[in-house]
Amino acid sequence: MQDLELSLSKTKRKEQMADLQKLGLQLVNLSEEKLQKIELPPVLFDAITLAKKLTANGAIRRHNQYIGRLMREVDADYIRSELAKSEADSVYTAKLLHSCEKWRERLLDNDGELNLFINEYVVDDISELKSLIRSARREKLLQAQIKNYRKLFKLIRDIIEHSGIEME
Repeated sequence: MQDLELSLSKTKRKEQMADLQKLGLQLVNLSEEKLQKIELPPVLFDAITLAKKLTANGAIRRHNQYIGRLMREVDADYIRSELAKSEADSVYTAKLLHSCEKWRERLLDNDGELNLFINEYVVDDISELKSLIRSARREKLLQAQIKNYRKLFKLIRDIIEHSGIEME
């Protein structure tokens, strides 16, 4: 490792350090839940947690440099792969939610869409789905509370998630 570092030009070493610091900043910007899923050394984890609390610009800059220095000691490829997995999960979740919203609106707007939905996904309890659609339509017309509207969304999400069909 030491021989490799000596053979690199100073510019290349600076680029590598800047890349590690940027990777550290990506970790700082992660939510606490996602950060917990990545196995990090305790020192780095504590530094990232502290960075989230800093408010003074100078302190933030110095602390980010410190995180960059700590990043030299960890497997950056592992962290990149974990961040990519996290990003893929976020993209999947966003697609799932958009799909559920579209299906809910389609089911509320048109009775014929129910057959399309049933043909595309495995629906265990069709009567519950029909009942929620009727109730949500009523709520929408009366502009009342949207309890069944939300329940319909949750039911659609559960059906789509359990069907195992890939999101487009």
